[in-house]
Amino acid sequence: MKAMNWKLLGSIAVAALMIAGCSAPVHVEKDDSVDFSKYKTFAWVDNSGKKDRDKSNDLMERKFEDAVTKALDKQGWRMDNRRPDVLINYDVLVERTTRRESDAVYSQPFTRTFYNPYARRFYNVYYPSQFMGYDDYSRPVREGTVTITVTDAGTDRVVWQGWTTDEVNSRNLSTKEINSAVKSIFRKFDVAKR
Repeated sequence: MKAMNWKLLGSIAVAALMIAGCSAPVHVEKDDSVDFSKYKTFAWVDNSGKKDRDKSNDLMERKFEDAVTKALDKQGWRMDNRRPDVLINYDVLVERTTRRESDAVYSQPFTRTFYNPYARRFYNVYYPSQFMGYDDYSRPVREGTVTITVTDAGTDRVVWQGWTTDEVNSRNLSTKEINSAVKSIFRKFDVAKR
């Protein structure tokens, strides 16, 4: 019974490490002179007054704001549009690039038949597939970089910034891609506060 529990626990741990290993890397920069314990409220930078603002991304903006607000709520922060401690802003950059990949190449397995005249019999000899090398190629992809910036409202200095880059399906990010990027960035937010 105990051996079965250890096997189950071990397989869950391996699965969790594999999932964590497949996620995009997150980078964080912070101002080391800032005491993050004094920050409790936040507000979003108002971009609605910009003339060249793209209004077709309103839905994506709302989804980003919801995801970041939920992440900050978990940290114990609350939204305050009158006198916030920090201002939150995000930026999304989607660009086309190429990704180099390589696939292993194997020969086809085959069977050969030989006749042995001394035994007067036919023998089949099986030759398994063998590794022959790699097939290298490039494929076009879209990479999306999500950057979240935290600025001190009193001093107007950037105190924390986190970003991640991952492959995306289109020019606009889906809800799943937004939530994944925000969650992975804010996993490092708690570490950066110390």
